[in-house]
Amino acid sequence: MRLKITLLFAFVMLAVTNTYAGFPVQRTAVIAMEGETLTEDTNAETLTSPAAVEADRQLVAILLWLFLGGFAAHRWYLGSPIGWNILFILTLGGLGIWWIIDGIDILTGNYPGL
Repeated sequence: MRLKITLLFAFVMLAVTNTYAGFPVQRTAVIAMEGETLTEDTNAETLTSPAAVEADRQLVAILLWLFLGGFAAHRWYLGSPIGWNILFILTLGGLGIWWIIDGIDILTGNYPGL
């Protein structure tokens, strides 16, 4: 049974990993015109939209909340104050109440770090 759970967890973790660069990539377009090669540089353009970054950040926060919520991993990731994170750990997530409230806030997008 443990092996099945471990393999399932490994499969889920592999399925949700990012397969793209986590940093802005600059594109360079090369245009060939009758023997001349012109290079168009688009340094100002980034390939990641703010909405996509926010959705990725929310997904990571949800996974951290679900799997490592007792250790306040989602709070550390979203930049909550250190004192509150330590209090969260010591009180076991406010006896589970803070943990549930954090989950609702992350799912609805109302958590301060999103």
